[in-house]
Amino acid sequence: MLVAENLETEIVAIVESVILKPVAANASLVKSGLVDSMAAVDIALAIEEQYGCGIPAPEIAEIMETVQSICLYVAAHA
Repeated sequence: MLVAENLETEIVAIVESVILKPVAANASLVKSGLVDSMAAVDIALAIEEQYGCGIPAPEIAEIMETVQSICLYVAAHA
């Protein structure tokens, strides 16, 4: 689906702009250490600014498991 592909591309761009490294949509972000707590907050703020949906602090680690999991959250809450 084009909308989902565009969302994934946009979320990848947000994550890469924060961590300054290329990332695959299915890569483990938090568990692999690509995204630490400060980067997770920066990504969450960028997503809230871009899509208008905040990510609750207690759920950040779960939602930021992969770019795909972020996309699912944004699609459901934006």
